[in-house]
Amino acid sequence: MKSYLWNMFTSIKNGQMAKKSTVIGPRKNICESSLKVLWNEGFITGYRISRENNNKLEILLKYTKNGIPAINSIKFLSKPGQRTYYSSKQIWKLDSSKVFIIFSTSSGLKSINECKKNRLGGEPLVIIS
Repeated sequence: MKSYLWNMFTSIKNGQMAKKSTVIGPRKNICESSLKVLWNEGFITGYRISRENNNKLEILLKYTKNGIPAINSIKFLSKPGQRTYYSSKQIWKLDSSKVFIIFSTSSGLKSINECKKNRLGGEPLVIIS
């Protein structure tokens, strides 16, 4: 299930390094919810359903005026072979000013700031900086 998510984040990372304006990802619910979190936090310009194939998403990548990518690095935290979970108390100990973490919680994918605000724990998926 999450292999779609890992492939999408890898294509975003590779597209940013290659200075592409758009990349293609699968149209799955988990991918759309993670793209919604990235869009709300300002890491991507947006996303839309592909015109050629309804099962694909076009992800619009974001760059600064100098051409520097908005996403410098993406690291995967929790992997299928080694799952990690954080309680709401452990999330408060993480510094959210330097890195951005997407968590899989009981109420969907949330950013680290939303988890702190709603006092939710969960599985950290990726660190974006």
